[in-house]
Amino acid sequence: MLLADVARTSAEIAATSSRSEKSALLARLFSATEPDEAPLVVTYLAGRLPQRRTGLGWNTLKDRPPPAASARLTVREVDERLDRISAVSGKGAQGERKRLAGELMGAATEEEQRFLFALITGEVRQGALDAAAVEGLAAAAGAPAADVRRAVMLGGSLGTVARALLAEGPAALAAFRLDVGRPVLPMLAQSAKDVAEALDRLGPCAVEEKLDGIRAQVHKDGDAVRVFTRTLAEITERLPEVVAAARELTARKAVLDGEVIALGPDGRPRSFQDIASRVGSRLDVEGAQGRLPLSPVFFDLLSVDGRDLLDLPVHERHAELARIAPEPRRVRRFVVADPADPQLRRGAEEFAAATLERGHEGVVLKALDSTYAAGRRGASWLKVKPVHTLDLVVLAAEWGHGRRSGTLSNLHLGARREDGTFAMLGKTFKGLTDALLVWQTERLRELAVAEEPWGVRVRPELVVEVAFDGLQRSSRYPEGVTLRFARVVRYREDKRASDADTVATVMAPPGSRLLPQGLEGQGGPP
Repeated sequence: MLLADVARTSAEIAATSSRSEKSALLARLFSATEPDEAPLVVTYLAGRLPQRRTGLGWNTLKDRPPPAASARLTVREVDERLDRISAVSGKGAQGERKRLAGELMGAATEEEQRFLFALITGEVRQGALDAAAVEGLAAAAGAPAADVRRAVMLGGSLGTVARALLAEGPAALAAFRLDVGRPVLPMLAQSAKDVAEALDRLGPCAVEEKLDGIRAQVHKDGDAVRVFTRTLAEITERLPEVVAAARELTARKAVLDGEVIALGPDGRPRSFQDIASRVGSRLDVEGAQGRLPLSPVFFDLLSVDGRDLLDLPVHERHAELARIAPEPRRVRRFVVADPADPQLRRGAEEFAAATLERGHEGVVLKALDSTYAAGRRGASWLKVKPVHTLDLVVLAAEWGHGRRSGTLSNLHLGARREDGTFAMLGKTFKGLTDALLVWQTERLRELAVAEEPWGVRVRPELVVEVAFDGLQRSSRYPEGVTLRFARVVRYREDKRASDADTVATVMAPPGSRLLPQGLEGQGGPP
């Protein structure tokens, strides 16, 4: 497939707000896509690169050669050229990358150059495509959209499903099932203001501890164990404790969902940063294990001894989990069979308070009849945390002053809009340690697409968890609101920008107060 076809479709999708029209445009493109090209086409349309980091930025690409007169670049050729660029290293790497990028741009038409520039710098803006892409792929292949959607949840990516579906037709969807060793996208929770609100929304439910660790999906097949993160990256070799714990389960084969945490000598949980540092260590795992041993705590069971449990209600899945996992390996929970019962409601509140007292970050309430909706943030799971936090995307950063001179300090924070763009909600430099300042300066310079006298604008890729005290009106920001007293909690490199919170979530955050304009205190954009 020619890159021009993808570029043209991307522009047409950006020009319409109609979901049905987006789906029709995608169906037309997928119908002309070769099966082996499908993962690339899907990735490009999503505004991502398989190479993730190419070493190219706005400054490298701003001076473009004259465009080609006719479209000849294929998506495969573009991928191969970007592979070569991303592999460049050593002395003179910047000049060589610039030369190769110039050759790539010189082979592209004007329309293709615009698309490539946006793709490489992370500026493709054409709206949320997930739902429309599933519908477009289903229409192109003559398959039910619901079946395609489920296959994507179980297969982990739209590109993988697209390749199989375009090659083999609807019958290929049957191969996408829950198999031990192949991770599925995790189910996620929405937010509730407090336990009472969550009980009223859910009805009969279980209240479980919300542990502040690393989300882990564990696949066990006899003594063979594999561990995956929420983004489906495998980290088995870094977690020998989890492997050992999985081997102790009474089931021969199982797929479990849980959290990996660390407890201090006093039995209280260690910080997420400590855990992330330990899990991120690829060297000296044995030494790291001695310094900070980790413990898996499971809260769901997706498959056991060949039986797929995804469509069973949560109370049945938990009963199966209790059968194969000892109590110390299971998350604490309190069942509210009847939320109208004052004693049970009081018990739920007391359980949540005790969870916080033990040092955990909150609770998750799960409807007892809820199935496991892989890859979705369903309304049947509701999280309640005492501190309001949002996962936002860093859009830019300003140079620091005083002792922070030479580091990128003040972060510009954005939430996702429905059209795929980001709305700036304010800035913060609070909560940053010296070590974090050094790290974020290096990371943000890698993501920079433009340098300004005040700082840098960056590709919207880096997700940061921000705590805040409430919303306040502000005419300085595009949505008319800003965050009050925002401060950095941690970076979430385990999340993609597509996982960040939306403007709709921000406009109705749990427990926030919309304060009058004029109380911002942090200033607007430069």
